[in-house]
Amino acid sequence: MVWMSRMRSRYRAGDWVEVRSKEEIFATLDEKGAYDNLPFMPEMLAHCGNRFRVAASAHKTCDTVHQTGGRRMRDAVHLEDTRCDGSAHDGCQARCTFFWKEAWLRPASGAVSRTSPASADLKCDEERLVAATRQRTDAASGVVYVCQATALFAATTPLATWSPLQYWADIRSRNENAVEAAKVLFLASVFRLRDLPFGFRLSRWLYEKAHYLIRKTPNPYATGRIPRGNATPHTTLDLKAGEICVVKPHDQILNTLDQRNRNRGLYFDKEMVRYCGHAFKVGGSVERIINESTGEMLHMPTRSVILEGAYCMSRYSEKRLLCPRRLTPFWREAWLERVTEPLSDRPPPGGAA
Repeated sequence: MVWMSRMRSRYRAGDWVEVRSKEEIFATLDEKGAYDNLPFMPEMLAHCGNRFRVAASAHKTCDTVHQTGGRRMRDAVHLEDTRCDGSAHDGCQARCTFFWKEAWLRPASGAVSRTSPASADLKCDEERLVAATRQRTDAASGVVYVCQATALFAATTPLATWSPLQYWADIRSRNENAVEAAKVLFLASVFRLRDLPFGFRLSRWLYEKAHYLIRKTPNPYATGRIPRGNATPHTTLDLKAGEICVVKPHDQILNTLDQRNRNRGLYFDKEMVRYCGHAFKVGGSVERIINESTGEMLHMPTRSVILEGAYCMSRYSEKRLLCPRRLTPFWREAWLERVTEPLSDRPPPGGAA
């Protein structure tokens, strides 16, 4: 069925692919360095000619530009261990995962055929690709950047939150197993009962019971304890890349959050609760990121860090359930504790809660 095949990439999670050569990829790009409105970023060039395993079919993603929920992406995947290092975007530290269009890949087991198109036929080359990362530079706003994150809305189309085809595609593409997808959708359905004009307390109690029965953990919907308008605490651990830290219990983190679940403006998302009590290696600090809505560089006044292996799993994000994008959360040091014992001595995050 054609309509079903367009809901996912030809590649499935676990497949091995090879990134095509620079010349082959340039042949697919327009003068703005994009294919199907999705930019191919200079940071991706280092992966040309290498083989990777598909992490997930990117048949859908989340809208971080206009916050509308889920979006449909055509003919794209995410590859394992390929994240943006920001080297062509003045050191942006968001560490977004790349989107790879099928046109930029070939099956790793397939015959290798590298036909280099004539340079005169190319609309894009490495110099133009780098230039395309800047939309403009002016005195008012400084540099306005272009990357896959800022262009994502234009490269996707709307996706209905409860469209059953997207969840079937999640399973068919091996992004998720059927049991885990059923758990996520069941809990989301129970949570939605509180939208009814009656029985709010009953629906909340029902969700808490259902969540504990399925996940064996308390539900992650809890509100920070600091009254709105009051200052939230600031902790400095000066964690360095490679150090090990443990995420504090959720109950302790709530003491650092205001009633909007923010600490000094940074939101503690419900998707982060699953990592509470577990140890991680620090990936680095976060001091500047590109604003995906405006393309401007944001300089974060309060330092945060990234934890290796701690990503958004979209188990509770109501309008973008099971999004495979694996966004990287930012962590305040007030939510962490430095530890000196080996990482292997502490259990990894268990289950899919």
